[in-house]
Amino acid sequence: MSSKTAFTITINPKIPKRLERLEELANNLWYSWDRSTRALFSRLDPALWGAVGHNPKAFLKRADESILLKAAEDSMFLTTFDSILAAYDSYHYEPSNKDKTNGFRLNDQIAYFCFEFGFHESLPIYSGGLGILAGDHCKAASDLHLPFVGVGLLYRQGYFSQTIDNQGNQQAIYTDSDFDDLPATPVLHDDGTEVRIDITLPGRKVCVKIWTVKIGRVSLYLLDTDLPENSPHDRNITHKLYGGDKTMRIEQEIILGAGGVRALHEMGIKPTVWHINEGHAAFMILERTRLLMREGLSFAEALEAVAACTIFTTHTAVPAGHDLFNEEMMLTYFEAFYRDLGVTHEAFMALGRTGSNAEFNMTALAIRGSRMHNGVSKIHGDVSSRICQNLWPQIEAEENPMRYITNGVHVPTFLAQEWSDLFDRHLGYAWRNKMCDTAFWQRIYEIPDHQFWSIRQSLKSQMLFGVRDRLTEQNTRNHGSDAHLDRLLKYTDPLNPNILTIGFARRFATYKRAALLFENLAWLRKIIQDQDRPIVFIFAGKAHPADVPGQDLIRRISQIARTPEFEGRLLLVEGYDLRLARRLVSGVDVWLNNPIYPLEASGTSGIKAGINGSINLSILDGWWGEGYDGHNGWAIKPGPENMEAVVRDQEESQALYEILQDQVIPLYYNRSKFGYSPEWVRMAKHSMVSLLPRFSAARMVSEYLKKFYLPASLQGERYTADHYTGAREIAAWKTRIRETWGGVHIRRIDEPRNRADFNNVLDFKVAARLNGLRPEDVIVELLICRQYKKTRLNNFNHFSFTFTGITEQGEHIFELKLAPDLCGKQEYYIRMYPNHPLLIHPLEMGMMVWV
Repeated sequence: MSSKTAFTITINPKIPKRLERLEELANNLWYSWDRSTRALFSRLDPALWGAVGHNPKAFLKRADESILLKAAEDSMFLTTFDSILAAYDSYHYEPSNKDKTNGFRLNDQIAYFCFEFGFHESLPIYSGGLGILAGDHCKAASDLHLPFVGVGLLYRQGYFSQTIDNQGNQQAIYTDSDFDDLPATPVLHDDGTEVRIDITLPGRKVCVKIWTVKIGRVSLYLLDTDLPENSPHDRNITHKLYGGDKTMRIEQEIILGAGGVRALHEMGIKPTVWHINEGHAAFMILERTRLLMREGLSFAEALEAVAACTIFTTHTAVPAGHDLFNEEMMLTYFEAFYRDLGVTHEAFMALGRTGSNAEFNMTALAIRGSRMHNGVSKIHGDVSSRICQNLWPQIEAEENPMRYITNGVHVPTFLAQEWSDLFDRHLGYAWRNKMCDTAFWQRIYEIPDHQFWSIRQSLKSQMLFGVRDRLTEQNTRNHGSDAHLDRLLKYTDPLNPNILTIGFARRFATYKRAALLFENLAWLRKIIQDQDRPIVFIFAGKAHPADVPGQDLIRRISQIARTPEFEGRLLLVEGYDLRLARRLVSGVDVWLNNPIYPLEASGTSGIKAGINGSINLSILDGWWGEGYDGHNGWAIKPGPENMEAVVRDQEESQALYEILQDQVIPLYYNRSKFGYSPEWVRMAKHSMVSLLPRFSAARMVSEYLKKFYLPASLQGERYTADHYTGAREIAAWKTRIRETWGGVHIRRIDEPRNRADFNNVLDFKVAARLNGLRPEDVIVELLICRQYKKTRLNNFNHFSFTFTGITEQGEHIFELKLAPDLCGKQEYYIRMYPNHPLLIHPLEMGMMVWV
């Protein structure tokens, strides 16, 4: 038999003129949160829509032209199409009023850098929580009319697709994306040529192409090295998300950080506010510093000008989670860079050093190159303050500049369409503009219980249909029998969704403790085998291909799920992605989360569940530490951080079992004559009321705007005005402080009193050896608080001393007259630290002396 060659050709349909704006809809990720747009494409050809992974652009390239021609003559389709276009145009071209500009000047521009972005499954350049959070941040910025651009990398493979075999082994499947199918287009010059930049890596230049993606009103720029003019190694730099070795990682981060700055410069985009979302993009600081030094600034002056308008958000809750590069690698990639700038090797490496660790820490670089820093929940803010404490060595962790803004979710993306329709009927269309109005959302209580429950059951049915489809496909591929599939699906009947369903879906990292539920199998077996009160657990999630312990967790769950007593009651669903996530968070009755405290930086899956009427059962960590109010779900109080791991898991799993058997299951099955539990509905409503306005991305981005973006814009202006006078002044002052602070000392020269009467004026007097500094270079202050009330230093009452003279020994005298306004035993401290009106945070120098 002779050999044969297979050739392929794609025939693209001609889109009828009446439908030509379908292409515009397909190229704007507005469709990722507008379900009616996605439904419009699905309506044309449901089978093809599923085959292309719900990708509108790929759909239009493959749709049969006869279908499009028929739709162009279908009056009902055209009416829907015109309605969607009207909504699209209203959203994108609505004039930006004063409120929506939020105080920004006309030339202001925010640039948001992140290693991954998750908007929709049709753009697979995300792996998990960081990417989804970045995507939601961009969507909310679009909703708020912010002048905002994102910068990231365009991965050819993105993250992997997952299958699980019948032994519980995860198989990672990488698929190259066809960029022509993605909602991305090359950025072009006015003459039609592609915008490209060059990045210097050791011994060669790498050419980088720039793509743009529209997210509503926001533009995302993605960098791509997979070009014919690059070597095979360099083409692979942007090939795979979170793949490769340290060399690949540092090159990806150079392309993102330095390349992102050059890309914006090449396109004529001039940000006034820069946001580094996690440390991967911190090399942007070096590139921006280099550009300013070309304008005549010194290294220190340029770094101050860069830092003044830069925000850094950390999402990592353990020191090991920060990117580190050894000194040899940094020398290889950056020696020419810092020598060209006249910066010493020691000064350069000091930007990324922490304590005695010789490695270059990207988080340290991000903090030293920014002046506003935050964790992503209240608990995580405290954890980050401790992790980064040695960057401000003389400041207590609780007072250092690390703050927090708790993550939120983009409600239009993750709120099920059924809820949107119900809110339109009961709350009016204005609810979309009331995301942060806590009083408004009290009206959810007015929705009749039976209608609320009907929506919950409908969403659960849809979720169960989706789960059954995935499990059927999984069983067929693994050559499972029909009898086995019947046993597997016994309790997940979409037509009778009256079984308590508990979901756990997230990355299978060991600290998330997916197996905590199985700590005591005998107890769990007793809970789930109650025939009168059945229960189903649904697990889903991926483990990184290099994370062997994470993959072991998947295997263990799979093994337990195959035992006779758990079969059908414990389901492990493969292929976790955004589509499955949307189904699960809206469909399950209870959302389970049990990380090791305090390692859950924020977590947002529980928020997505809560706004859909699912009820959270979680360790009090991350966002739930703020979200739980005692009535909107169930909380497991974590053990002390120093508790032995085995004991901790035993105690917290025991609390989990007790909550399940004593509270969750009885409440769900305490049904009235109408077939549902009124108390359960009451808690589910309260979950929505308490969480939706507080944990939306609209609230989150509004908080970034108020706390960081506007101050960074103003501070950047102060530093850059009049040829960078502010940056030059603060850099010179900081140099003087660093040179002299080691010789600064403070002592009391008054006689401390042990007792005083109420309203008596107390005189405090100290003498400070300033070692050449001026009195205005420092603040001397007293901190006082009632002794019985244990509180953080930043919650003490602060009172500043006044400079009054100089002693014969040349010490500066500072005095304070104070009449304490509280009775009882008081605890107070006296301290001194550097002060300058151009400082962005009063303690940013990290220097302080105490009496």
